[in-house]
Amino acid sequence: MGKSLLHTPEGVRDIYGEEYARKLFIEHKLHETIRLYGYRDIQTPTFEFFDVYSREIGTTPSSQLYKFFDKEGNTLSLRPDFTPSCARCAAKYFMDETGPIRLTYSGNTFLNTSSLQGKRGEVTQMGAELMMEPSVEADAEMICLVADALKNCGLTDFQITVGEVEYFKGICAQAGLDGEVELRLRDFISAKNYFGAQELLEQQKVRKDQAKVLLRLADMVLGASDLTEAARLAQNDRSLWAVERLEELYRVLQQYGTDKYVSFDLGLLSKYNYYTGVIFKGYTYGVGDAIVTGGRYDSLLSCFGKKGPAIGFMVVVDDLLEALTRQGLAPSLREDGALALYEEGAFPGALRYAQEQRAKGVCVELSPVKDRAEAVRFAAGRKGKQAFFFPAKEAPQRL
Repeated sequence: MGKSLLHTPEGVRDIYGEEYARKLFIEHKLHETIRLYGYRDIQTPTFEFFDVYSREIGTTPSSQLYKFFDKEGNTLSLRPDFTPSCARCAAKYFMDETGPIRLTYSGNTFLNTSSLQGKRGEVTQMGAELMMEPSVEADAEMICLVADALKNCGLTDFQITVGEVEYFKGICAQAGLDGEVELRLRDFISAKNYFGAQELLEQQKVRKDQAKVLLRLADMVLGASDLTEAARLAQNDRSLWAVERLEELYRVLQQYGTDKYVSFDLGLLSKYNYYTGVIFKGYTYGVGDAIVTGGRYDSLLSCFGKKGPAIGFMVVVDDLLEALTRQGLAPSLREDGALALYEEGAFPGALRYAQEQRAKGVCVELSPVKDRAEAVRFAAGRKGKQAFFFPAKEAPQRL
């Protein structure tokens, strides 16, 4: 019993020491950049009413939520995703606001699934939401903010892949696919499962020319100049509008100087069904999945009673740190401050020194030792800190 209690459940782990210090540093660098763009901090609850994450809203499937009951019998859920919570807050606190609302958040999210495939069930996310702003400039701001935040953390080799949900939806509508089939096809295309998508379209008896366009989405990574080809394939106004939006977005990204980090993938979709327009993911080597996801969700706020457009993104801090570590770019953090190591009887002098330094804002670790030799060994394990030994009958010594 005692030995089993030392272990954590599947999907979660302890983070401590230097690794945790690096994680906090990365969170600080991300937050530093997000704040420069004018985003204000918000803290939402770790758990919400279950309906905030319901299927109708289009977030995580119910089977993947951690659910429990409060004393009144209400069904609650640990948050799997920050965006619905932020949308709820916007509706509650900014109902009459018509101008842009910029919010940033940080915290842990929780996913309850048996198919973690090496991923963790609890991860730290940091992100930003820009609400009540429908413009293509808002889309560009979020993508450029992602690029600046990643660079500020030390990441140099990354790519932001951009898609447009409306392009896919337009072709599905043209092919006569209903909402349920569209969701199944979305899953196949998101997973780049060409054969699964092909079988589904054959079952639905979709015209060959329309099926061909949909199947191309499973492998349609494009440069900016290739968007004209995507427009040629689409024969409906909804999809054509989506391509025009991406072309306009690229022109704004060029003004920012961020276009070199961007490619387009019209098969880029998401498990979150609340996305309605531009969608994007950030990739780098060293991790097997996107370290950033984001997109436009112009219908989500209305689920909470406030109509208005919105776009946002989130960074998986744990995955970003892992990528930086594997690329040899993890922050090198040197311990600062001092050690005050004292023999028996020398505590008053060591304490006086510690209090004087702490009053100046210097971190001081105060610890007893048997003798000078033990103090030297102790100091060797705290590289970067100034070490002082306080003998019982002599003046303090710097080690």
